[in-house]
Amino acid sequence: LENVNVSVKDEEFVALLGPSGSGKSTCLRIMSGLIQATGGEVLSQGKPLSGMNYDIAMIFQSFALFPWETVYKNIAMALYNQQIPKKIIKDKIQHAIDIVGLEGFEEAYPRELSGGMKQRVGIARALVMERPLLFLDEPFSALDILTADTLRTEVVKIFTEKNALRSMVLVTHNIQEAVFMTQRILIMGTNPGHIREEIINDLPYPRDEESPLFKNMVSKIHALITETLIPDIKATSETGKPSQTVRRAHLHIETLPKVQIGQVIG
Repeated sequence: LENVNVSVKDEEFVALLGPSGSGKSTCLRIMSGLIQATGGEVLSQGKPLSGMNYDIAMIFQSFALFPWETVYKNIAMALYNQQIPKKIIKDKIQHAIDIVGLEGFEEAYPRELSGGMKQRVGIARALVMERPLLFLDEPFSALDILTADTLRTEVVKIFTEKNALRSMVLVTHNIQEAVFMTQRILIMGTNPGHIREEIINDLPYPRDEESPLFKNMVSKIHALITETLIPDIKATSETGKPSQTVRRAHLHIETLPKVQIGQVIG
């Protein structure tokens, strides 16, 4: 990372959007205290961060559940070793379970759950901590399209209803996801990772992916990213003098589909 200056305001939903290798997750881990920065500083609520950031909760891409524990105990693990009465812990866990729609699955084990249900457990575990800031590290990339769409809508609902959370930061490389969920989009570039552009997304919630305003926002961000990959070049005439600027339209970039590596090899 180089010259990264990121701030997250109160009651704000921010996206770190960019291609793989642009440092999105690294930036998130530095902000959370999981990685120590080799330069610069991190401030949490105005104070220099030293060690773990106890103002945040994290939702991981890989679910990160204990397979030998039930749904209830996986969520309860977030409150482990805190000086909270058992009755209050039980109420907090039940409230988080109700928010994410896990009623009736309290005694189920991760192996008995679908991918979407496992991620619901991860969301509930983060919510039960009642931290002011929630980090989401590509939380829907391992899910099927329909499940991911459902969970995106539910996370936006959690944010807009302010269920003990004041702000969220989403790491993603999905433009539609960033536009659908967040209020401010920070577009990252590579080599080294840096913030290229800041986009204010003032579309009202709930957002309609088929609306012209939504599609225009997606197109605007897509154009910004592709202009970096396919820059304008100066065309030259037969005399060698520069003429009008032309776009390298003969190059075609196509995003690889989300498939397993074995399918790609096949």
